Amino acid sequence: MKKALTIAGSDSGGGAGIQADIKSMSANGVFAMSVITAVTAQNTLGVQGYVDIPIEYIEMQIDSIFADLLPDAVKTGMLSNPETVALVAYKLAQYHVDNLVVDPVMIAKGGSPLLRQEAVENMKSLLFPQALILTPNIPEAEFITGKKIVSGADMKEVCLEIADMGVRNVLLKGGHMGSEEASDLLYAGEEFHTFTTPRINTKNTHGTGCTMASAIAAGLAKGLSVYDAVKSAKCYIQKAIEHADELNVGSGHGPVDHFWMMK
Repeated sequence: MKKALTIAGSDSGGGAGIQADIKSMSANGVFAMSVITAVTAQNTLGVQGYVDIPIEYIEMQIDSIFADLLPDAVKTGMLSNPETVALVAYKLAQYHVDNLVVDPVMIAKGGSPLLRQEAVENMKSLLFPQALILTPNIPEAEFITGKKIVSGADMKEVCLEIADMGVRNVLLKGGHMGSEEASDLLYAGEEFHTFTTPRINTKNTHGTGCTMASAIAAGLAKGLSVYDAVKSAKCYIQKAIEHADELNVGSGHGPVDHFWMMK
């Protein structure tokens, strides 16, 4: 069985972070493993606080995985401080990880910051050049580039700017654009591809970014191309959002249904 590793923060509410990653990877047919970088106290109403895991224990977790359970793909999520970013980047380079999905987690669904300002430059210089694919949403891409995104042309321009940072493929998720359709833009080498689905009227979208990035990692672990992994993940997350209201979990932004296909 193919294996995928997530390096991210724990979400005590189970809707995002490590918990969402493991659910998504499992639902997409790979064996999921985890390295926890931070522990958050959160629920569907927001993040009440978090604490970083000491970097020596993050390193120990990574070494344990690669010593015995060599991943076929790796996905990174919440790397909240510059030391954690630097360590993770160093270890991924040490182990020559090629199928690397970087989800630049910066802000939680409720608006709480999950990445310290001083960590951003480390992420750009140390982690982005190792990424096979980067999966920012609109606010994250604006934060990374300092440019406002209000149109499809802006999305293309920002993808190109992020690619210039050394990223081989960029998936800019357009869910925050507010249009009637949710269009994600993939810049793969010299080509753009658009993946468009109908927008679903629901407040239960907690963990969509983590879930989609993990589904992409699962596809890459199974040998799919970047394009096919993104296409498969887009279909999966669309169904997960469509079924989200059936879960009825929490009173805020509830999670998507990771196991919709089992119903």
